[in-house]
Amino acid sequence: QVQLVESGGGLVQAGGSLRLSCAASGRTFSSYAMGWFRQAPGKEREFVAAISWTGSSTYYADSVKDRFTISRDNAKKTVYLQMNSLEPEDTAVYYCAAGRSRLGGAALKDLRYEYWGQGTQVTASS
Repeated sequence: QVQLVESGGGLVQAGGSLRLSCAASGRTFSSYAMGWFRQAPGKEREFVAAISWTGSSTYYADSVKDRFTISRDNAKKTVYLQMNSLEPEDTAVYYCAAGRSRLGGAALKDLRYEYWGQGTQVTASS
């Protein structure tokens, strides 16, 4: 069982930066691939970024590539999403998720993510 708690969301002007954190509980955090997803009002939830269980492999949605960076600290049981050059289109509730897998690369996008956090609001104003 893994419980996830996101933090770090907020209101920022377009072009600004935020760093989201996702703290996990449970002894097997390092066995899980971790992902970030987002859902804007009236839209379906979409994949943003993911990182493999070792941290050696990452994968990003095209819309955030070169602006967002995902990382993890297994000793702290925390995954991060550094978001730079934020755009109004990035406004959404951001969720972190955990999936028990040793896959990497593009496979990270389509994993079965078993555990989800409650979400944190990110708003980028124009």
